[in-house]
Amino acid sequence: MYMTQTPEELMTAFQNGDRDAMGQLYEQLVEPLYCFLFRYTGEKEISIDTVHDVFETLHKKKNQYDVNRGTVKAFVFQIAYRQLVNKLNRRRKWRSLLPSLVPRERTRVSTEDRLAVQKALDTLSDPHRAVILLAYYEDMAQGDIAQILDIPVGTVKSRLHHAIQQLKSRLKEDFPHER
Repeated sequence: MYMTQTPEELMTAFQNGDRDAMGQLYEQLVEPLYCFLFRYTGEKEISIDTVHDVFETLHKKKNQYDVNRGTVKAFVFQIAYRQLVNKLNRRRKWRSLLPSLVPRERTRVSTEDRLAVQKALDTLSDPHRAVILLAYYEDMAQGDIAQILDIPVGTVKSRLHHAIQQLKSRLKEDFPHER
């Protein structure tokens, strides 16, 4: 029934409460969306994660779509692009601030290095450790962290900043070659 419907018709049906329409919309858009993300990044994992996140966001923001402002595909790809850029920027910032925490591509992090990082993480206060783990290990956005910890976004930013400074200071001796 849905295969002949356009994404716009499916989105309208989904906005009106038809959950099956979302599944069909997913089937129509998942492949082109994944291909776009994979071509952009060249990375399978981040592309798959972003596709998943996009459809979660679409489910939450379904009523923000307005057929008069463009196609569903453009709406979905806009969500995807923004989420991907945010993920890449967080990862880039993470790598520049705490390169010792980032798994290096095609190289293994030694057990000694992992233990040094874990030891440094263990010295952080619980609030600081929580934001670091959610931001960098779970790759969550600051707004999501704020919601999870029930604190303002500004507090998340402040705790991240202070935690990163503490980790850099504590790890300086273990990783003198890192900036």
